[in-house]
Amino acid sequence: MVLTTNCNHHAIISLRTEALKYIYSRLEPGELLIMNDTSVDDFSVDELLQLNKRQISPDEIKKFEGYMAEIFSAMGMDVNTPSTHETPRRFIEAMLESTSGYEGDPKLIKSFPRECRGEPDCRLSQVIEGPIHFHSLCEHHVFPFYGEAYVGYVADERILGISKLTRLVRLYTKRFAVQERIGYQIAATLETLMRPHGVAVFMRAKHMCVEMRGVREISPATRTTVFRGVYADDPALRAEFLNVCGIIK
Repeated sequence: MVLTTNCNHHAIISLRTEALKYIYSRLEPGELLIMNDTSVDDFSVDELLQLNKRQISPDEIKKFEGYMAEIFSAMGMDVNTPSTHETPRRFIEAMLESTSGYEGDPKLIKSFPRECRGEPDCRLSQVIEGPIHFHSLCEHHVFPFYGEAYVGYVADERILGISKLTRLVRLYTKRFAVQERIGYQIAATLETLMRPHGVAVFMRAKHMCVEMRGVREISPATRTTVFRGVYADDPALRAEFLNVCGIIK
């Protein structure tokens, strides 16, 4: 298939996404996709998150909009005003966008040979990315929580492109989630991708289910940490990481 120069951007994205979906469908269970001629860098974050696009038909979307109109009406909203008659549709679209992390696959993230060549400090040299800003939806009340993440690792044989750490955070935060699980998922995925000497994840978030309902406290931020490998064994490495995160001054 040849794309002419007047093909629009959305058509190109669609073809590239469908090509990746086809390639992925041909993999054996547990097989890792190795990109040679095509790098993961050739694709945007949104493309990568939509590789396993959810199959929801227009008829189903319309049905869900009707359900939401009934719920909003029962809660007291007049859904027949100029301001609100499109609200059920906008809500469904917003929910699909906010949970698009379900459509991604961390195995498509590309790693590279490390730069450290056996020097004594190789097991001390950290790669830390942050703050990585995120938004997610609490799976208990479907209220938003948002904040920032810091991800660090001590490489062994492989390193990861810096932008891929942001993509990895987005993969797991654009879902119905709990903050503690996200950190473990990020750490586990990095361990699978890279087999590093260690992984550290720090997350700080404000939860709307705390601020808007229940206790209605607006001040606290929830902080969670995950330490694997050398981070779990070396207090100095943990302290250096947490200092970058702004926890230890």
